[in-house]
Amino acid sequence: MHEQWMEMALGQARQAPDHGDVPIGAVLVGPDGQVVAADRNRREQRRDPTAHAEMLVLRRGAEQAGTWRLVGHTLVVTLEPCPMCAGAAVWARLERIVYGAADPKAGACWSLYNIPQDERLNHRCDLVAGVLERDCAALLEEFFSRRR
Repeated sequence: MHEQWMEMALGQARQAPDHGDVPIGAVLVGPDGQVVAADRNRREQRRDPTAHAEMLVLRRGAEQAGTWRLVGHTLVVTLEPCPMCAGAAVWARLERIVYGAADPKAGACWSLYNIPQDERLNHRCDLVAGVLERDCAALLEEFFSRRR
């Protein structure tokens, strides 16, 4: 099932360069396995440093749920979340984070930090890494090679 959701996140990521954003996509899946929200990076489009794909789907999920507590939800994202997004996932009480490509420069779910599983925090998320990793990494590599 993770692969199907990651394909949806990749579909979102592929649309981000249309508005000048880095191709990162995210999907929020509810406890029932239904997709609650899907979006892509919109930092450039919205001129908002917090408009990461993960933040956008978490906001929409909380709006739909009527609460900030997204217990039982899964965040699926094409790139390992940064510290801001990993922290938001913990604060939202997500059950799980699933990501594709690792981010050795800013990853906060194993690469540089492991915020979602830090025992000093009051909540921990399960982590699943490397889902469709090659496809996720290739999309980013292609984007940055065109910009250079």
